[in-house]
Amino acid sequence: MKKLMSISYADWTINVALLVLRLGLGALIMAHGYGKLVRFPQMKATFLNFLHLGRTVSLSLDIFAEFFCAIFLIIGLFSRLATIPLIIAMSVALFIVHNGDIFGDGEKAALFLVGFLVLLLVGPGKASVDAMVGK
Repeated sequence: MKKLMSISYADWTINVALLVLRLGLGALIMAHGYGKLVRFPQMKATFLNFLHLGRTVSLSLDIFAEFFCAIFLIIGLFSRLATIPLIIAMSVALFIVHNGDIFGDGEKAALFLVGFLVLLLVGPGKASVDAMVGK
């Protein structure tokens, strides 16, 4: 019980936690983006026209964030840069598509947004390509 209530930690536990967070968030959002990628022709007619760039461009940017940036996040390459489009996509989903309904329809987007913000602030950890390149 004493160990469970302890506030001390080892460096390796933080790195494992960041790896789990990166892999979990990346895989979950990548599956969401893949669904949009394979249904691109059907979705482009009804997708949100964010910033009046056009529905096709808006959908393409969302797929870039949710699928391709998720791949970067999973392998830990350009991790902090990859979280920026994901944060933007989740912010649009939460505050525009779901009208800021954090505890209702926008709950999933809010959870993703918080996770991506944590990864932006903390970084990918030592179990990443970023850490290997930095050595």
